[in-house]
Amino acid sequence: MYDAELLRERLTSVLEALERIPRRFADIDSPSDFTDTDSGVDRMDAICMALVAVGEEFKAIDRKTGGTILAQYPAIDWRGVMGVRDFLAHGYFRIDADLLFTICRDNVPPLIETVRQMIEDLQRPSPGLD
Repeated sequence: MYDAELLRERLTSVLEALERIPRRFADIDSPSDFTDTDSGVDRMDAICMALVAVGEEFKAIDRKTGGTILAQYPAIDWRGVMGVRDFLAHGYFRIDADLLFTICRDNVPPLIETVRQMIEDLQRPSPGLD
């Protein structure tokens, strides 16, 4: 069992971090936009930090909920989300701009929508949550 209110708060923090990524990714049209200018590198750094924080929080959520919450949203590759955190945190100087570009373009938008749905679902009373 876990505290639904605390989980909503944690997911809200995750959502806020995730929603910063599209703003930081705006005007990035190709992977080289991350590496060709100081501004691009700054954006890459900021996005990576958000992804590390998000992945770490999902690891904690998964532990605290015994894997039950994330399993309810199978459209997201949760192991991948958490794995990106590990890769970025432990291999920071080996960041692949192509991979980061793909994550921002293809994976972050559905993750944002899923986290919004999770928060909404937690607003509804459900047996066994508190």
